Amino acid sequence: MTGYSIDPAHLVETEEDLRALFGEAHGIALKKSQTALDRHAREFIERAPFLCLATQNATGDADVSPRGDPPGFVRILDDRTLAIPDRPGNNRLDSLSNIVANPSVGLLFIVPGFDDTLRVNGRARLVTDPEILAPMAVNGRVPKLAIVVEITELFMHCAKAFRRSNLWDPDQFQDRRSMASLPRIIHDQTSAPPKEEGEFERMDQDLEAEYRRTLY
Repeated sequence: MTGYSIDPAHLVETEEDLRALFGEAHGIALKKSQTALDRHAREFIERAPFLCLATQNATGDADVSPRGDPPGFVRILDDRTLAIPDRPGNNRLDSLSNIVANPSVGLLFIVPGFDDTLRVNGRARLVTDPEILAPMAVNGRVPKLAIVVEITELFMHCAKAFRRSNLWDPDQFQDRRSMASLPRIIHDQTSAPPKEEGEFERMDQDLEAEYRRTLY
């Protein structure tokens, strides 16, 4: 199968061409951008159990990582500063390594059942201050560090993407069993040796046990 090749005639490569295609932003879309938390943004963050963290490394390669915890897991340190706990993972440290190289980050806060989202852009640092970390403990386990974000811009994002996707509509939910399990996917992608009959089922059970053991 041959790779896709873009016809240069159909490339949009300048800001001028882009604006010619879409036009200028509406006045309210520009005015809604803020540089500090107001009561609405605070309430949204306090309700959010989930966010997506976008980072880039020193050469501009991008990454997006999910972060989730009970609602209010992101601490509001002041009107321009947030702290996100870093929970146990696979130690790839993609987001954290990127922040060390390039502090610019983007956050997308999501509240279950809400179609609108909160976007926050800023500059991040990795912090091990016990006074910040201690209130973030869950089940007695304190995170090793927090991602502290100095806000440079924030604004509410409209509901169109969530409405188009019907993300919260139970009738649109898909059965996870209709696709290969995570252990099977990783096996296929890493070309590991073939597993014995029933081994994938045992791996699925082991993964669930690992989730319970290392969630915090």
